[in-house]
Amino acid sequence: MYLNIAGGHSRKPIVLEFPYRSDSTELFERIADRPWSAFLDSGQPQGEQGRYDILTANPRKTLVTRGSITGMRDGEALRISREDPFKLLQQALGPTRESLEAIPFCGGAIGWFGYDLARRLERLPSQAVDDTGVPDMAVAVYDWALVVDHQRRCSWLVGEDEAQLRARKEWFLSGIAESTKQPDAYSTSGPILCNISHPCYIARIERIQHYIREGDCYQVNFARRFSVASRGDPWRAYKRLRQLNPAPFGAYLNTPGCQVLSSSPERFLHCKSGAVETRPIKGTCPRGLNPEQDRRLAEALLASSKDRAENLMIVDLLRNDLGKVCLPGSVKVPELFKLESFIRVHHLVSTVHGRLAPGQTALTLLRACFPGGSITGAPKLRAMQIIEELEPNRRGVYCGAIGYVGFDGAMDTNIAIRTLQVCKGMTHLWAGGGIVADSDPEEEYQETYHKASALLDLLQRMRRKK
Repeated sequence: MYLNIAGGHSRKPIVLEFPYRSDSTELFERIADRPWSAFLDSGQPQGEQGRYDILTANPRKTLVTRGSITGMRDGEALRISREDPFKLLQQALGPTRESLEAIPFCGGAIGWFGYDLARRLERLPSQAVDDTGVPDMAVAVYDWALVVDHQRRCSWLVGEDEAQLRARKEWFLSGIAESTKQPDAYSTSGPILCNISHPCYIARIERIQHYIREGDCYQVNFARRFSVASRGDPWRAYKRLRQLNPAPFGAYLNTPGCQVLSSSPERFLHCKSGAVETRPIKGTCPRGLNPEQDRRLAEALLASSKDRAENLMIVDLLRNDLGKVCLPGSVKVPELFKLESFIRVHHLVSTVHGRLAPGQTALTLLRACFPGGSITGAPKLRAMQIIEELEPNRRGVYCGAIGYVGFDGAMDTNIAIRTLQVCKGMTHLWAGGGIVADSDPEEEYQETYHKASALLDLLQRMRRKK
């Protein structure tokens, strides 16, 4: 155990060892309905990308941004501000505290940064309909967490108050649920509706290709939305989702009026002690029905000049974004076009590294790179303008980022793809892909089904029985 041996913000976090369990859902079950409960989930970890789970609830502060307004709640006190939300979050975290090498998160902020938070960073038209009312940012600051390391098979309770941590440990181990109410099982009903028809989707891809031929852009990430009526407890749906589609950057976030369920395979930004990593995904194909077909599909993806060119465009964009806040000469690409395989699809993944320049922080990094280039296109601003023109509805959480920013300045976030948002009696999901000059519109249309297959399968399985 690390003791609180120094005063002020330089103190080390207090750490209590906790019995390891391979399935963290059993522990999160006890706090899932608590205010602002958060579960960052490595998804029954696969390989080096899936390692840690982080569980917490009952935050000390919350920050919710809608348009130009951020509401900050600290206990009963509520303050409204029009300042930059990234700056407000940095202020809420306070001065950087000491870190622990073995534990990625020892308290700090967890939440989502929605795609439309980009409107605070760039001048964009306002054409897409915002019909969900989901905040542009919803982040909470926590002074405790339960952290599980599946690689080392150990767990810790971390926080600031030793007595409170010991009480939490005793409560968790007692097996007594904090809430005795039994929530309704999650279920869907009625048709799953898409906001862009097949003919319209094809026509809009052709419109993007017209923009590319005219020299407006090189690539645009174009998506469509699926929606279905739903009711009951979304946590029940998330437990099913992680069985159907375990992912290294999964998350369940329970915020007032909206729950977010993510099974993302993609890391957006990781930052620890000034070292920065981003791992964009560009290039996707479905898994085969048998090992031989699966091998052929994977080999075809690796050999695809279109997918490699698409991936390289985004790598170049991200190198440029990192270069805004990293030391000159530190931005490197150690890995290009690596094949990574998941239950439903194969992906091409590249890795970009950098080192933060003096005076830069995880949040200035996030601001400089937001939203992720892999889900906008290139050049980023023009691609986002075209997205706003052609997608009928605001994206909300989709294609933003979900993750943590610690008191110690560390950060890890995903790209919020393969993500459900549940609000106002509806469940929404999106799927899309990068459109380039030689994209086949029909193939791009089918690819949205490949990417959404696990989420659509979940919604079908959860249909209300008559």
